[in-house]
Amino acid sequence: MLEIANDKTNTDSFEMTGKCPFGGDRIAGATGTPPALSDWYPDRLKVEMLHSNGPSANPLGEDFNYAEAFNALDLEALKQEIKGFLTTSVDWWPSDYNNYGPQMIRMAWHSAGTYRIADGRGGAGEALQRFAPINSWWDNGNTDKSRRLIAPIKQKYGSALSWADLIVLTGNCALEIMGFPTYGFAGGRHDAWEADVSTYWGPEVIHDLKKADSFDSMVMRDKRWRGKNGDADYDLENPLAATHQSLIYVNPEGPYGDGDALGSARDIRVSFSRMAMNNEETVALIAGGHAFGKSHGMVKPDRIGAPPEIAPIEAMGMGWHNPQGKGHSEDTMTNGIEGSWTPNPTQWDNDYLINLFKFEWEQTKSPAGALQWTPVDKNAPKTPDAHIEGKMNDLMMMTTDIALKVDPEYRAVCEKFLNDFDAFTQAFSKAWYKLTHRDMGPRERYLGPEKRNQNDLLWQDPIPLADYDLIDAADITALKESIMATDSSVSDLVYTAFSSAVTHRSSDKRGGANGARLALAPQKDWDINQRTVPVVAALRKLMEEFNGQQQGNKQVSLADLLVLGGCAALEKAAADAGFTTAVPFTPGRRDTTQELTDIEMFTWLKPVADGFRNYLDQDFAAVSQGVAPEEMFLDKAQLLSLTSPEWVALTGGLKAMNANHDNSKHGVFTDRVGVLTNDFFTVLTSMDFEWKKADTQGMMFALEDRKTGQQRFTATRSDLIFGSNSQLRAVAEVYAGSDGQKRFVKAFVKAWDKVMMLDRYDVKV
Repeated sequence: MLEIANDKTNTDSFEMTGKCPFGGDRIAGATGTPPALSDWYPDRLKVEMLHSNGPSANPLGEDFNYAEAFNALDLEALKQEIKGFLTTSVDWWPSDYNNYGPQMIRMAWHSAGTYRIADGRGGAGEALQRFAPINSWWDNGNTDKSRRLIAPIKQKYGSALSWADLIVLTGNCALEIMGFPTYGFAGGRHDAWEADVSTYWGPEVIHDLKKADSFDSMVMRDKRWRGKNGDADYDLENPLAATHQSLIYVNPEGPYGDGDALGSARDIRVSFSRMAMNNEETVALIAGGHAFGKSHGMVKPDRIGAPPEIAPIEAMGMGWHNPQGKGHSEDTMTNGIEGSWTPNPTQWDNDYLINLFKFEWEQTKSPAGALQWTPVDKNAPKTPDAHIEGKMNDLMMMTTDIALKVDPEYRAVCEKFLNDFDAFTQAFSKAWYKLTHRDMGPRERYLGPEKRNQNDLLWQDPIPLADYDLIDAADITALKESIMATDSSVSDLVYTAFSSAVTHRSSDKRGGANGARLALAPQKDWDINQRTVPVVAALRKLMEEFNGQQQGNKQVSLADLLVLGGCAALEKAAADAGFTTAVPFTPGRRDTTQELTDIEMFTWLKPVADGFRNYLDQDFAAVSQGVAPEEMFLDKAQLLSLTSPEWVALTGGLKAMNANHDNSKHGVFTDRVGVLTNDFFTVLTSMDFEWKKADTQGMMFALEDRKTGQQRFTATRSDLIFGSNSQLRAVAEVYAGSDGQKRFVKAFVKAWDKVMMLDRYDVKV
């Protein structure tokens, strides 16, 4: 029934003739593909993002325990196998200098380097480098070859070794075989199983897929920048970290490929700080990474084939076909810049910094036409060709390298490392560990004999281990009674518990109730948390009384009490609604200290908008960049790993509790505040009422009785979206039904427990 027109088929596409299996002509969208739902309705709330990468996509099954499988591996034997491979070469993609190490460092670096502090997305944690769009970014050119080279090792170890762990471990092994002492390695990264459809990587749109992510697209910069270059308000759009479309960090040729070293330094500082790196870590990573290997730029970019995601089917998922010469080796094309930074590209040494500062550098062009730098002194050391025996080449620097020399702050760090190679080695070792482990979350998730358990890494958000016995069931019952005897209301207790836990991000596993950081700076000072202050004080007093009365080694933490208070309050709220419900509670949270809390890094967890608590930052209009509150609400629901039914149920229950940050009545569609009713849903879906705008911006709304015209309730966009969006309304209607109350209470309690337990990696894999 399907006829392929072979005479019209080329390496990039094929055409079908006939009208089967689909009749009619497809209407092509801007990219030449059929229009998607988002093309027809670009402003619709994409609730389906909550169900991406779900269990149905995972071939390992929900019962598979990766921690058990990984811990059963002989890590040292695995490392020796990787290291043995790294010093070999295969015909279809030969190694530079007979050593795959440098290209594997790049693979690991680029896998981890997508991490950004603003929302915790990106990073090496799920091996998303395997999927679109990351697998087809120009900056990731030929990383597909690196992954295919180590695929036999992955196949041998199967599900006991995730791609995410293998990519980072291979980078570590590469460093070690070239004489660099790594800071260690921790396993525990779980693979994703489908493309990331939810992460916002920038506003740019490429209409010609044949040129998608090409070298020329790196100049697509202005759309993600705000203000004018050089002005005080000139800044990169949040939450982005890469300064250009299709890049991991910055354009190696300068902001616009213009060779502006000072401009490049500014870009580097913005980009690396967005990835939680300070000046010393930034210099250590750049200088350390460029101590190895070379860059490739032997072929004009317009000759290189399509990236993996749109490469011809016979390419079997590999892209960037190079038609010149061998297509690899001395004819390799990757980012367009050609050459090595040091005379010994497979040996850890300080030659990168020595040569950068010893010689003056002048601009030149690579064979591919990319801007790069060469020593003015023709007697400067040479570097051996990666493939041609006996051939020597000039050293190379990128504009991003020259930037470290001309920027005063970066230069000071470079000079420190020039004078103290041991300090440089330690700085790069720790920075590399941070780069490749930053998105893993608490140390409880770290696996393997090389993991580091010390509290010396502040970026790990350390929480001291408990040196006391946990409370038991009898203690929990007694503490619940004591909590309910305080002056704290049901609503305030629920609000405080939720505020303690809702900072969690499933992206980089940061935040959450464990640690009781709600009581520490900066969280205790956030406007959205001021309602929690008296509750925290009351629970702290209760903690001190309980711990002071104990004869043995038993204690309760403030972190546990914050959650337990919410659980106790919800049990009363459910009972008042006519349901006897035991809200699950698992003790074992510990308290951390102010000294172990990085205030600057935790400030990034402060919400701009929070629909659960009907909060908008006072500068929301200026910082939201046109993103609607309900879109930010959806984003937060995804960071909490909620499904759409969980999101709907959790929101409805919190509205019944009046969990608004300022105790306002917006979204509180009930006269029985503090009772766990489904009133939010019955009012929201009722046609007896009509919603009308209460302001000109369409941010606030009032509910009127259709018959009497009397105003009943008020709401925000984050409330009404559950009745406006078709997918969310379908769920809300279930909870609003005649049999919905019991179903709602059960769903809410389950979703509540999920949020309270999101950061409990001490009791889950």
